[in-house]
Amino acid sequence: MKILVIQQKMIGDVLVSSLLCDNLRKAYPNAQIDYMVYESTRAVVEGNSSFDSLVLFEKKHQTSKWEYFKLLKSIRAEKYDIVIDAYSKLESWLVVLFSGAKQKISYWKKGRDFLYTDTIKRKQASSTNLGLIIEQRLSLLDPLHLDIKLETFPRIYVSQKEKEFATSLFESQAINRSKKTIMLSIIGSSLDKTYPLDYMSKLIDFIAEKGDVNLLFNYMPQQSGEAKLIYDGCKEATKSKIYPTALGKNIREFIAIMDSCDLIIGNDGGAINMAKALEKPSFIIFSPWIDKKGWATFEDGVNHVSLHLQEFKPNLFEGISAKIIKKETAAFYKEFTPELIYPALNTFLQTHLK
Repeated sequence: MKILVIQQKMIGDVLVSSLLCDNLRKAYPNAQIDYMVYESTRAVVEGNSSFDSLVLFEKKHQTSKWEYFKLLKSIRAEKYDIVIDAYSKLESWLVVLFSGAKQKISYWKKGRDFLYTDTIKRKQASSTNLGLIIEQRLSLLDPLHLDIKLETFPRIYVSQKEKEFATSLFESQAINRSKKTIMLSIIGSSLDKTYPLDYMSKLIDFIAEKGDVNLLFNYMPQQSGEAKLIYDGCKEATKSKIYPTALGKNIREFIAIMDSCDLIIGNDGGAINMAKALEKPSFIIFSPWIDKKGWATFEDGVNHVSLHLQEFKPNLFEGISAKIIKKETAAFYKEFTPELIYPALNTFLQTHLK
């Protein structure tokens, strides 16, 4: 049996959909299972033995029709028996169409039924604390009627060499590992997913005052200007606990560093999802325009906590579309003051800084 799982999206999506491969491997130990992802996300599933190979969707496949045709041709040649399309966009529709698979599974979309043999309507509400996004992904396995107990927790695998890299970095930075180390996701993937910089400085001051801790920053190289503004906005006593240059150069180095941290606090995004997959407690601040019910995974009020402005000021959201909220994100963020966050953050820190 040959199976192709398609998930051409961001890091969090690729991590969650790796659960499909985990469960397929459990149900069909001798099958060939391939996983199609964007090349930029491959690092997050390194070391996962649930699939045999990665089918990489590269930039050249987006910019060259000939390269895209060659990719479709190579997929056709594999003669897959089952294709599970967790992406369900134009790029994957063509892959599904050309695959020639006998069974083709995806989410139901009006006018797309002809592409698939089995379609699943997306759940609109979560029935467990797994989170809506995980429940939706696992539902794609329903047509296969797998006789197994489903794996529900996506994992990241850290090599011994990567553990040694993190140890060496901590030693070179003189980070005292007897103290709790907190990773701070200080900047989101875009400004409309980033808690205001001056507010973030205040949150970091609040965290620093709660214990003798090590504070590490996570951000992308192109965000170094914003990171400096956050650092400069912190109190001097806080700065003494921050190690601003203890950074990874790529996703795998971040994973290695995160594996050596105790918890993560900050903006929702790939860093949070990777930390969760490493079984680290998380405290998340969602952007006002994001519907948190999808990505508030494993929410239990203790190990995984998330906050959204709508929970504090629901009247601001009444009768306003997500499109308008996104356009006015900065104004909504201004309403999400640190004072609203302090109580829940204090409880979280009291639990995890013992």
